[in-house]
Amino acid sequence: MVAERAARVDYAGEGLSEDACPPAPLEIVRAWVASAIERQSAERDVPEPTALSVATVDADGVPDVRTVLMRDLDTRGPAFYTNTGSAKGQQVAANPAMAAALTWPSMYRAVRFRGTAELLPPEDVLAYFRSRPWGSRVGAHASAQSRPVPDRETVETAYREFAERYPDTGSADDVPVPEDWGGYRLVADRVELWAGRRSRLHDRIVWERVGPGGLDDPAAWRRLRLAP
Repeated sequence: MVAERAARVDYAGEGLSEDACPPAPLEIVRAWVASAIERQSAERDVPEPTALSVATVDADGVPDVRTVLMRDLDTRGPAFYTNTGSAKGQQVAANPAMAAALTWPSMYRAVRFRGTAELLPPEDVLAYFRSRPWGSRVGAHASAQSRPVPDRETVETAYREFAERYPDTGSADDVPVPEDWGGYRLVADRVELWAGRRSRLHDRIVWERVGPGGLDDPAAWRRLRLAP
Protein backbone atom coordinates (compact mmCIF):
# COMPACT_ATOMS: atom_id res chain seq x y z
CA MET A 1 0.00 0.00 0.00
CA VAL A 2 1.07 3.60 -0.60
CA ALA A 3 0.88 4.40 3.11
CA GLU A 4 3.32 1.60 3.86
CA ARG A 5 5.84 2.89 1.29
CA ALA A 6 5.72 6.52 2.47
CA ALA A 7 8.79 7.63 4.40
CA ARG A 8 8.28 8.27 8.09
CA VAL A 9 9.13 11.77 9.27
CA ASP A 10 9.81 12.75 12.86
CA TYR A 11 8.42 16.27 13.18
CA ALA A 12 11.18 18.64 14.26
CA GLY A 13 8.90 21.53 15.07
CA GLU A 14 9.41 24.26 17.64
CA GLY A 15 6.39 23.17 19.64
CA LEU A 16 4.00 25.44 21.48
CA SER A 17 3.94 26.31 25.18
CA GLU A 18 1.18 27.91 27.19
CA ASP A 19 3.50 30.85 27.86
CA ALA A 20 3.48 31.64 24.13
CA CYS A 21 -0.32 31.54 23.92
CA PRO A 22 -2.37 34.64 24.70
CA PRO A 23 -5.70 34.26 26.53
CA ALA A 24 -7.57 34.96 23.26
CA PRO A 25 -6.42 33.31 20.00
CA LEU A 26 -6.45 36.06 17.36
CA GLU A 27 -3.00 37.45 18.05
CA ILE A 28 -1.15 34.15 17.73
CA VAL A 29 -3.23 32.94 14.75
CA ARG A 30 -2.37 36.12 12.87
CA ALA A 31 1.28 35.70 13.82
CA TRP A 32 1.32 32.15 12.47
CA VAL A 33 -0.31 33.25 9.22
CA ALA A 34 2.24 36.05 8.87
CA SER A 35 5.08 33.57 9.46
CA ALA A 36 3.70 31.26 6.76
CA ILE A 37 3.45 34.15 4.28
CA GLU A 38 7.00 35.22 5.10
CA ARG A 39 8.24 31.67 4.63
CA GLN A 40 6.54 31.55 1.22
CA SER A 41 8.93 34.28 0.10
CA ALA A 42 12.02 33.11 1.97
CA GLU A 43 12.06 29.30 1.83
CA ARG A 44 9.45 28.81 -0.93
CA ASP A 45 8.17 25.64 0.74
CA VAL A 46 4.77 27.09 1.64
CA PRO A 47 3.27 27.69 -1.83
CA GLU A 48 -0.21 28.74 -0.64
CA PRO A 49 0.07 30.02 2.94
CA THR A 50 -3.61 31.00 3.11
CA ALA A 51 -4.99 27.74 1.66
CA LEU A 52 -7.99 26.98 3.87
CA SER A 53 -9.64 23.56 3.95
CA VAL A 54 -13.35 24.10 4.54
CA ALA A 55 -15.70 21.36 5.74
CA THR A 56 -19.50 21.44 5.52
CA VAL A 57 -22.26 18.85 5.80
CA ASP A 58 -24.64 17.83 3.00
CA ALA A 59 -28.36 17.09 3.23
CA ASP A 60 -27.67 13.48 4.22
CA GLY A 61 -25.35 14.49 7.04
CA VAL A 62 -22.25 13.43 5.10
CA PRO A 63 -19.22 15.71 5.56
CA ASP A 64 -17.67 17.42 2.56
CA VAL A 65 -14.32 19.23 2.39
CA ARG A 66 -12.53 21.40 -0.17
CA THR A 67 -9.75 23.99 -0.22
CA VAL A 68 -10.26 27.72 -0.80
CA LEU A 69 -8.08 30.75 -0.12
CA MET A 70 -8.58 32.67 3.11
CA ARG A 71 -8.97 36.32 2.13
CA ASP A 72 -9.55 37.85 5.56
CA LEU A 73 -9.18 37.06 9.24
CA ASP A 74 -10.83 39.37 11.74
CA THR A 75 -12.14 39.16 15.28
CA ARG A 76 -14.92 36.81 14.17
CA GLY A 77 -12.92 34.32 12.12
CA PRO A 78 -11.61 33.52 8.61
CA ALA A 79 -13.42 34.56 5.42
CA PHE A 80 -13.35 33.40 1.81
CA TYR A 81 -15.17 34.09 -1.46
CA THR A 82 -16.90 31.63 -3.76
CA ASN A 83 -19.94 30.86 -5.91
CA THR A 84 -22.87 30.75 -3.49
CA GLY A 85 -24.67 28.27 -5.74
CA SER A 86 -21.81 25.79 -5.42
CA ALA A 87 -22.04 22.60 -3.39
CA LYS A 88 -20.61 24.34 -0.32
CA GLY A 89 -22.99 27.26 -0.77
CA GLN A 90 -26.01 24.97 -0.92
CA GLN A 91 -24.79 22.98 2.06
CA VAL A 92 -24.22 26.11 4.14
CA ALA A 93 -27.69 27.39 3.24
CA ALA A 94 -29.18 24.20 4.68
CA ASN A 95 -26.80 23.83 7.63
CA PRO A 96 -24.42 26.69 8.52
CA ALA A 97 -22.15 24.53 10.70
CA MET A 98 -18.61 24.78 9.34
CA ALA A 99 -15.07 23.75 10.18
CA ALA A 100 -11.86 24.94 8.52
CA ALA A 101 -8.12 24.41 8.79
CA LEU A 102 -4.90 26.10 7.74
CA THR A 103 -2.08 23.57 7.41
CA TRP A 104 1.63 24.25 6.85
CA PRO A 105 3.39 20.85 6.75
CA SER A 106 6.89 22.28 6.21
CA MET A 107 6.46 24.35 9.38
CA TYR A 108 4.84 21.53 11.40
CA ARG A 109 1.92 23.83 12.17
CA ALA A 110 -1.85 23.89 11.68
CA VAL A 111 -4.80 25.98 12.85
CA ARG A 112 -8.32 24.59 13.13
CA PHE A 113 -11.56 26.56 13.38
CA ARG A 114 -15.08 25.41 14.20
CA GLY A 115 -18.21 27.53 14.16
CA THR A 116 -20.99 28.87 11.98
CA ALA A 117 -20.86 30.31 8.47
CA GLU A 118 -22.33 33.72 7.73
CA LEU A 119 -22.70 35.43 4.36
CA LEU A 120 -20.42 38.41 3.83
CA PRO A 121 -22.15 41.75 3.19
CA PRO A 122 -22.53 42.87 -0.46
CA GLU A 123 -20.13 45.79 -0.02
CA ASP A 124 -17.34 43.42 1.05
CA VAL A 125 -18.08 41.13 -1.89
CA LEU A 126 -17.98 44.03 -4.36
CA ALA A 127 -14.73 45.44 -2.95
CA TYR A 128 -12.98 42.08 -3.12
CA PHE A 129 -14.35 41.21 -6.56
CA ARG A 130 -13.01 44.49 -7.96
CA SER A 131 -9.55 43.64 -6.58
CA ARG A 132 -9.32 40.39 -8.55
CA PRO A 133 -7.47 40.14 -11.88
CA TRP A 134 -9.65 40.59 -14.95
CA GLY A 135 -9.31 36.92 -15.94
CA SER A 136 -10.48 35.73 -12.54
CA ARG A 137 -13.48 38.05 -12.68
CA VAL A 138 -14.43 36.68 -16.10
CA GLY A 139 -13.88 33.14 -14.84
CA ALA A 140 -16.43 33.72 -12.08
CA HIS A 141 -19.07 34.25 -14.78
CA ALA A 142 -17.92 31.34 -16.94
CA SER A 143 -18.03 28.67 -14.23
CA ALA A 144 -21.29 27.25 -12.92
CA GLN A 145 -19.32 25.93 -9.97
CA SER A 146 -19.98 22.34 -8.88
CA ARG A 147 -22.46 21.68 -11.70
CA PRO A 148 -21.73 18.90 -14.22
CA VAL A 149 -20.33 19.94 -17.63
CA PRO A 150 -19.90 17.65 -20.64
CA ASP A 151 -16.24 18.47 -21.29
CA ARG A 152 -13.41 20.99 -20.88
CA GLU A 153 -14.32 22.76 -24.11
CA THR A 154 -17.67 23.78 -22.61
CA VAL A 155 -15.86 25.68 -19.90
CA GLU A 156 -13.38 27.23 -22.35
CA THR A 157 -16.20 28.32 -24.65
CA ALA A 158 -18.10 29.94 -21.80
CA TYR A 159 -14.96 31.80 -20.78
CA ARG A 160 -14.39 33.14 -24.32
CA GLU A 161 -18.00 34.30 -24.54
CA PHE A 162 -17.83 36.22 -21.27
CA ALA A 163 -14.41 37.63 -22.15
CA GLU A 164 -15.93 39.09 -25.31
CA ARG A 165 -18.91 40.40 -23.38
CA TYR A 166 -16.74 42.03 -20.72
CA PRO A 167 -13.46 43.08 -22.39
CA ASP A 168 -10.50 44.17 -20.30
CA THR A 169 -10.56 47.96 -20.13
CA GLY A 170 -8.20 48.26 -17.19
CA SER A 171 -11.08 49.30 -14.96
CA ALA A 172 -12.16 47.51 -11.78
CA ASP A 173 -15.75 47.85 -13.01
CA ASP A 174 -15.35 46.29 -16.45
CA VAL A 175 -16.74 42.94 -15.18
CA PRO A 176 -19.86 43.01 -12.97
CA VAL A 177 -20.21 40.79 -9.91
CA PRO A 178 -22.18 37.64 -10.83
CA GLU A 179 -25.48 37.28 -8.99
CA ASP A 180 -24.40 33.96 -7.46
CA TRP A 181 -20.96 35.08 -6.34
CA GLY A 182 -20.32 36.00 -2.72
CA GLY A 183 -18.44 35.07 0.39
CA TYR A 184 -18.64 33.53 3.84
CA ARG A 185 -17.09 34.12 7.22
CA LEU A 186 -16.67 31.30 9.70
CA VAL A 187 -17.68 32.83 13.03
CA ALA A 188 -15.52 30.73 15.32
CA ASP A 189 -16.55 29.10 18.58
CA ARG A 190 -13.42 26.96 18.82
CA VAL A 191 -9.83 27.45 17.67
CA GLU A 192 -7.02 24.93 17.92
CA LEU A 193 -3.32 25.38 17.26
CA TRP A 194 -1.33 22.27 16.45
CA ALA A 195 2.47 22.19 16.57
CA GLY A 196 4.30 19.03 15.51
CA ARG A 197 6.92 17.59 17.85
CA ARG A 198 9.25 14.60 17.84
CA SER A 199 7.95 11.13 18.73
CA ARG A 200 4.43 12.31 17.85
CA LEU A 201 4.23 14.21 21.14
CA HIS A 202 2.62 17.16 19.41
CA ASP A 203 1.36 20.29 21.14
CA ARG A 204 -2.36 21.07 20.87
CA ILE A 205 -3.67 24.26 22.44
CA VAL A 206 -7.40 24.96 22.18
CA TRP A 207 -9.53 28.03 22.83
CA GLU A 208 -13.20 27.26 23.50
CA ARG A 209 -15.88 29.94 23.57
CA VAL A 210 -17.37 30.56 27.02
CA GLY A 211 -19.13 33.85 26.31
CA PRO A 212 -19.78 36.57 23.75
CA GLY A 213 -16.86 38.42 22.22
CA GLY A 214 -14.37 38.32 19.40
CA LEU A 215 -11.23 36.27 18.90
CA ASP A 216 -9.35 39.11 20.60
CA ASP A 217 -11.47 39.17 23.77
CA PRO A 218 -9.97 37.13 26.66
CA ALA A 219 -13.31 37.04 28.48
CA ALA A 220 -14.88 35.08 25.62
CA TRP A 221 -12.48 32.13 25.72
CA ARG A 222 -11.21 29.27 27.84
CA ARG A 223 -7.76 27.95 26.92
CA LEU A 224 -6.71 24.35 27.46
CA ARG A 225 -4.20 21.76 26.28
CA LEU A 226 -5.20 18.52 24.58
CA ALA A 227 -3.20 15.30 24.56
CA PRO A 228 -1.58 14.67 21.18
